[in-house]
Amino acid sequence: MSNITKVGVLGAGTWGIALARMLCNAGRSVVVWSAIEREVDELSVTRKHSNLPGIELPSEIIYTKDIEVACVGMDIVMFAVPSPFVRATARKAAPYISDGQIIVDVAKGIEEETLYTMTEIIADELKNPSVKLVSLSGPTHAEEVVKDLPTVIVSASEDQQAAAFVQKVFTTGCMRVYTNDDVRGVELCGALKNVIALASGIATGLGCGDNAKAALITRGIAEISRLGTAMGCREQTFGGLAGIGDLIVTATSMHSRNNRCGMLLGQGVSTEEAIRQVGMVVEGLNALPAAVSLSRKYNVEMPIVETVDAVVSGRVNVSEALHTLMSREPKSELNGSAFL
Repeated sequence: MSNITKVGVLGAGTWGIALARMLCNAGRSVVVWSAIEREVDELSVTRKHSNLPGIELPSEIIYTKDIEVACVGMDIVMFAVPSPFVRATARKAAPYISDGQIIVDVAKGIEEETLYTMTEIIADELKNPSVKLVSLSGPTHAEEVVKDLPTVIVSASEDQQAAAFVQKVFTTGCMRVYTNDDVRGVELCGALKNVIALASGIATGLGCGDNAKAALITRGIAEISRLGTAMGCREQTFGGLAGIGDLIVTATSMHSRNNRCGMLLGQGVSTEEAIRQVGMVVEGLNALPAAVSLSRKYNVEMPIVETVDAVVSGRVNVSEALHTLMSREPKSELNGSAFL
């Protein structure tokens, strides 16, 4: 009987493929499924991904159009589809998920209608309380992981044995994994940092400098932390890898789709045209409606999120948005300050 860990990857985007390559090179058995049949055919033949140029994928990775093949008998089933497709994918996979199955989600987002995180969506569809859900999140660009550049990530689960198992499987010479039991906090960070990254990109597109970017990152994590603690999450999570770590990389790197999309918006490009030019899913736009709803539901002030929403929806132009943020009523940086 083989002791090789088997991982089924649902989704053949850049992040899913980067992780599939890393796991395969670390000696795991990897099967990749995609709902897009053309992707499966191209990957099987070329062993290359069109959005990861110059990277040849290991010949040992198996690609399939049958989701059952990527689920049955796997030690880990990993969801790596864009957030809007997590629910449909979970529904499709449900008949093939066994009791006690470890599910890893690497998608980042919040569902607009339910305000569920990704693991909550998966749980809602699988309807199997024995399944062990893990969120894998942190400052991780696929474009760097696929080149074996040093990367650190968080394995978050209420089941610490599952978190530790995922930590062991995903730890390689180029990836270090920490565990965390604050799943909601980790997932909230992963979704909302994309919205703040849009704001950072908008500021850059407007011609603002590093001062503005640093301010948006710092005040952005303050907004996310305020919401998260109101939702019962641990404050420490927001100062960690999944929080400020992921926000820094997403708000500053040209690998970031959200940052690039924001820059285009800041230059006056329409939302639709910005999405077209980026050419891949911009998760910050998907998370934005839920972020606004959560801030109102929990009565948490989130001026950066509200301003990005106003820009994306076309209610204000980017110059007006900057003026709105800069002319807000002066406040203390500290909660509970004597100056308040």
